[in-house]
Order: sequence, then structure tokens, then C-alpha cells
Amino acid sequence: MTPLALTMGDPAGIGPEICVKALAADGRSADVVVVGAAGALRREIASLGLDVSLHAISHISDRRGEPGVIDVLGTTERGEVEVGQVSAAAGRAAFSYIERAVALITAGDLRALVTAPINKEALHLAGIPYPGHTEMLAALAGIEHVTMMLYNPELRVVLVSAHVSLRDAVAGLDLAGELRAIRAAAGAGTAFGLPRPRIGVAGLNPHASEGGLFGDEEAAIIAPAIEAARREGHDVTGPWPGDTVFMRAREGEFDLVVAQYHDQGLIPIKYLGLDSGVNVTLGLPFVRTSVDHGTAFAIAGQGIASAASLVVAIDAADRMSR
Repeated sequence: MTPLALTMGDPAGIGPEICVKALAADGRSADVVVVGAAGALRREIASLGLDVSLHAISHISDRRGEPGVIDVLGTTERGEVEVGQVSAAAGRAAFSYIERAVALITAGDLRALVTAPINKEALHLAGIPYPGHTEMLAALAGIEHVTMMLYNPELRVVLVSAHVSLRDAVAGLDLAGELRAIRAAAGAGTAFGLPRPRIGVAGLNPHASEGGLFGDEEAAIIAPAIEAARREGHDVTGPWPGDTVFMRAREGEFDLVVAQYHDQGLIPIKYLGLDSGVNVTLGLPFVRTSVDHGTAFAIAGQGIASAASLVVAIDAADRMSR
């Protein structure tokens, strides 16, 4: 089967370490090609004493595709990058891995994308005009709108807005964006064996505006979008107060929750544990999953980073792309 692409992330962070840790176990290396820096990965393998070898390739056709062998495609090395430090060089390298992986997926050489973490400040220093993976992948794939979903064994959350300020998230709220997020949540249900998932939509304001006491976004935008989605046949209710809707989902009342802005949706997911969280970009012409944590510069190069979230992300991408 066509392999998955795993981009190494920011070479100054924990990306190289968690990549080799994740692929050294359970035969995952047979189904994955790392797009990154062979030298950085080789140093991590040696430092950690892992029982795995590294195979640098120039073309996908050269891959070994064997358990215990990590195939890596790429030439950018980490020598110019100081581990644990934000830099333009690291930002440029991280973007180059993603750009190459998307091109290979578009060409049909790879079937899905798993991403190790990148650093937004490093991208900015490098002049890369994207605030994160989500917006970058949309541009590279030529897609106008994509939607972020986070999930773990207890919650599945789809975001109306992602990497924008809270002020801009509120100002940009409209019926089209709300309906797009609900539709994305409904479509994502099939990946979990749910052809018609139960969707709970969170309100924007405290107590979902308490009948208009704390704002009119619920009545003017969110409720009409929910009604439009119902007319399309989706099982969706709300708007529900944001301080209880996630608890209700954990108790089994909803299969997915639509959150209005980044932190409203990510705080409950991350509170339940970073090791089990997976980020999925909905709306791309290919499957993309990612870890639910950052570059962790403070512990980079120390050999103590957990690869648990990356393992879950690889397994999710494999399952969803099959």
C-alpha cells in the first residue's frame, strides 16, 4: 500500500525525537516515509539507543518499507539549527518538509499526511505567511476553507474558527462559517463509524446568551445555522452553554461538539491529556492528522519527550486513509 507521509516538524524541537520513537515500535516504520532531515533523525536514534536503522532516500520508489527501518526523504540538515532555540532556519526547514510532502501526496506517491509540531514564531522569522499547519495546508492544497477537529477517546471537537484572535473570531462569526463547521462535523462522523452523528453546538456567550441577555450571536447566527443544518438532515442541536456542552458529550449525549473559537474547543481536549489528543484537518483532498502539542523547546534534545500523541496520530491517519 502507498505509505503515509510524516513531516519531521521544527528541527529545533522534539519532532525528530518523537518521530524515531514512534516509528521504532510496533512495525510502524513499514508504512511511513519521514520527510525531514536524515542527520537529525540519525542523531536521535544514536542518542536514544533505539534498535532501528535509518535509510535515506531520494525518491519514494527507493524506500525499504520494512519494520525496523525508517525511510527518510529529504536533505535539509540540522547543523545550522540550535536545538531548543527559535530560528528562521528551523522555520524554513519545517515549511520545506510540509511543502514537499503535500506535493508528493498530490502526485499520488504518498496517501496521507501526519505532522510533527512546528513553531509559529520560527515560521514568522522565516517569512512564512501562515499562522499554523491548518492555514498552510489549505493554501498548499488550493482549498479556500478547511476546518480543524481535535479528538481523543472522550471528546471530538470541531472548530468554527482556529488561529485568529478572539476579537477576530467573534467579528468573523457568520452563518456560512457556522454551517460549514456543522457540515464538517457531520462528515467527520463517518471516520468514526457514525453515518449520522449527534452534534451539539456550543454557544458563543456565557450561558449561550441567556435568551439575549449577553449577546445576540446565538439568535442571529448560530441558531439559524443549526436550523439550516437540520433541514439538510443532520442531527444537530443547540446552541448549548459552552461550560456544560463538553461534559454532556463526555457522558454520551453528543458524538461531536462544534466549538465557536480555538480555546473554547481546545481547553477541554487538552485538559484530558496531550498524549491521547489528535488534530485532524477536515476539508483537504487528503487525510491529515497531527499531534496535539507543540515543539516543547524546553525539553528538546533531552530524550524525555513522549511520542504517544504521534503514535495515535499515525494510527488515525492510517485508519482514515484506508
